Amino acid sequence: MASKQLPKLLVLLAAGCLTTMTGGIVSPVLPEIVQQLQLDPRWAGLLVSMHALAIAVCTPLFGILSDRIGKLKVLIPGLVLYAIFGTAGAWMQSFLPLLATRALLGAASGAVAAATIGLLGTMYEGDARSRILGYATSAMTTASILIPLIGGWVGQHHWQYAFYLYGFGLPLAAIAAVLLKEGQSGQSSVIPANQTQQLLQILRQPRTLQLYLTLALAASVVYSVVIYTPLYLREAIGATPLLNGSVLAVRAIGAAIVSALLASRLAKAMGTERAIALGFTLMSLTLATIPFLDQLEWIMPTAVLFGMGFGVVVPNVYDHLADQAPSELRSSVLAIGTGCNSLGQFISPLVLGPVWKYAGLPPVFYVAAAVALGTGLLNLLQRPQDSHQ
Repeated sequence: MASKQLPKLLVLLAAGCLTTMTGGIVSPVLPEIVQQLQLDPRWAGLLVSMHALAIAVCTPLFGILSDRIGKLKVLIPGLVLYAIFGTAGAWMQSFLPLLATRALLGAASGAVAAATIGLLGTMYEGDARSRILGYATSAMTTASILIPLIGGWVGQHHWQYAFYLYGFGLPLAAIAAVLLKEGQSGQSSVIPANQTQQLLQILRQPRTLQLYLTLALAASVVYSVVIYTPLYLREAIGATPLLNGSVLAVRAIGAAIVSALLASRLAKAMGTERAIALGFTLMSLTLATIPFLDQLEWIMPTAVLFGMGFGVVVPNVYDHLADQAPSELRSSVLAIGTGCNSLGQFISPLVLGPVWKYAGLPPVFYVAAAVALGTGLLNLLQRPQDSHQ
């Protein structure tokens, strides 16, 4: 049975990796896009984060639609539209049409994400499901490391070429149509009426709201690096798209290693709040040093250290969130956290774009460092007993 499921699992993992690719492809070539299309610095960063707003809004809606009409009926059109809207960006020659294709790509990515998670959830049960979702997380983390490298390499010759990578959605849609069959799900994702009040009660708790805010701010800080480091490196050392992709990739490597191996150990050793505060402090210190770095041998270790800080923060915040809810409501509480994460990504260039335009790139990193430090202090001030209810 397991061998029969393997091709289907690989298709769904590939679809999950495409959703990771949505933002990672563009970031290494953003300096070239800004230069060639002569974009306003205040708004240019939205090209990297616009998809995140669309994903945050659309993923829950497509999740409901998947349960109503069938997950494959959402997944396959989602993959086709992902390819169309993604590659269309290569042909846009001004800011607003390009931004519109990024928003539509995000919506299509939300459809793919919702249907993929739904299909994985119905294909497996119990421990097998936990294991498979772990594989999916690992695959997407690996993709987040490789994709900036691939995007930078393909975009070396011209920024438009990077957008053609979104075309992989088309063959994947064809493969999914042949290999995947809709199974019968015994469960609905709709929360029973008697649990709605309990969910609202959890969402109104100050600690839950503070954890959501922490996720949004962490995502905003990370996107300050994803969006503005390539622009700074282009200005400071004439970095190519491939080099920019490499810096973003090593950041992701630092995050992946720490998330997997150290995050939970640090939380056990020093307490979750202190671990989260430590992660934010590391992010803050590395952000503050970026404007002083013009040697590659310093830039790369700093990127790894920043990723390590982020790798401590996020798993512990999600673990903390899981503690806030009973098991039957945990998915809903965590899904809202994912939405807050996407919202933080979108807000980052809205706040930092004007700083770049009117004060230059170094102050962008100082502002982001201050936000990281403030968020770390906010978590440090929490009472440890609040984390486990």
